[in-house]
Amino acid sequence: MKKVIAFLCNWCSYAGADLAGVSRFQYPPITRTIRVPCSGRVNPLYLFKALYEGADAVWVSGCHPGDCHYQTGNYYARRRFAIFNALMEYVGFEKGRVFFSWISASEGKKFAETVKHIKEEVEKLPPRQKFLREND
Repeated sequence: MKKVIAFLCNWCSYAGADLAGVSRFQYPPITRTIRVPCSGRVNPLYLFKALYEGADAVWVSGCHPGDCHYQTGNYYARRRFAIFNALMEYVGFEKGRVFFSWISASEGKKFAETVKHIKEEVEKLPPRQKFLREND
């Protein structure tokens, strides 16, 4: 089974996951959740480490832009992970292994749909290797 490490914002995305569970929305059990105070506090090195240690993909989810409980945290996250996606291929990981989303506390259904979408995308990827460039 595929494994996705999910870094979820405590205030919105984690609460959205909780709502999805309470509302009994069905979604695949592929995520391993790490609760973070804000998506802006997720260090890109954590994503590399998760992929290097065997995760098939990583997912960062936070509050919608303008709704961050820390004012600008999700803006920092958005900029940081736009650059991170460009760096992924250079380092040696295939594109499509990093996902980023905005999910609020009241969007349990959207959380479940996003997990389903991520599962479909990850299933299309070839088996993950440590670093593609290690073999060069």
